[in-house]
Amino acid sequence: MGVNRKRAKFYIYFFLIFTLLFVTVSNDVQAAPSVSSQRAILMDQETGRILYEKDAHTQSRIASITKIMTAILAVESGKMDQEVTVSSNAAGTEGSSLYLKAGEKIKLEDLVYGLMLRSGNDAAVAIAEFVGGSLDGFVYMMNEKANEIGMENTHFSNPHGLDDHKDHYSTAYDMAILTRYSMENGEYKEIAGTKVHTAPNPEEKWDRKWKNKNRLLTELYKHSTGGKTGYTKLAKRTLVSTASKDGENLIAVTLNGPDDWNDHIGMFEYGFKNYDYKIALEKGKIEKMDDKVYKGHAYLKRESILTLTDEEVKEVKVEYKMLKPKKEWLKNQDVPEVVGKAIVYLGNEKVDTLPIYYEASSEEKKEKSWWKFWAYSFESIIGVKDNG
Repeated sequence: MGVNRKRAKFYIYFFLIFTLLFVTVSNDVQAAPSVSSQRAILMDQETGRILYEKDAHTQSRIASITKIMTAILAVESGKMDQEVTVSSNAAGTEGSSLYLKAGEKIKLEDLVYGLMLRSGNDAAVAIAEFVGGSLDGFVYMMNEKANEIGMENTHFSNPHGLDDHKDHYSTAYDMAILTRYSMENGEYKEIAGTKVHTAPNPEEKWDRKWKNKNRLLTELYKHSTGGKTGYTKLAKRTLVSTASKDGENLIAVTLNGPDDWNDHIGMFEYGFKNYDYKIALEKGKIEKMDDKVYKGHAYLKRESILTLTDEEVKEVKVEYKMLKPKKEWLKNQDVPEVVGKAIVYLGNEKVDTLPIYYEASSEEKKEKSWWKFWAYSFESIIGVKDNG
């Protein structure tokens, strides 16, 4: 009996120690999120780094998240304050609708709000006809913009995302690229993050009132800053959303996601908990230059900002590659504007490259970056070496 009791005590002790270790590790490191969606991605908006992905480069139907491209083209047209006459073709568009009537006049700005908040397919066609001159003209603009911003696995065939063409598709990654580009535009950002918008109604005494369909923004997630919902029978549920917390801005995309609201919340929480912005290199004079030609003159025009976990900080290295100096450069004569480059590595991967400029004046710039108010600088622990 004594031996059995000792064994029982040992197993209980072992179990308690194991449980304690498991809980401690679980609190320190959050595993990658569980995502119901067939395809998904989480991207940092500022740096473009992919923080999580699941089959993110496979071409898929995308439904109404198509309208992000329609909206940004409308915003960039410079015609937002102009009136659009709704055609019978636009008014008769199937699916989700603003119930526009043929012949009515409505500002392009209001159409874009209706497009993004209520996913009006009639608004999409009206916008396309007005901005592109015709549906075909606007689709051409959509694909030109996609090529311009690097959406390599995308092809648009309509402005709304309805399943009326086989060759209308994109990927989770490409839609994150589009959203990152669009969020740089202040007007688009404001529209995508609006919960309720009112617009004049020519047929009634009261205004139209449109509430955003994005429940992350309106009720489910306090850090949500906008996005676009989508659904068709073939594409199933699609969702693009953005979120910000403590200065960190993230983009999430899911395609064919039966539980997409929770998918996005889970991805955002994973990103906010595990990643933060770090300053790899500060802009201004490069203090670690030993060559007398470059010392006090070589500088960077921008910071290198990375999205990293705390564990990844020690994996960052910086390599300076400089032009071989000429004798006349000692007298500040005929020195080229760019005299080298700073290459930032995360492990063995090259993650950023900055041109190094030469400044003849010895005065140091006093301007400080706004990033320093909240990003962590770790320049002192970065490995640095000079190369001629």
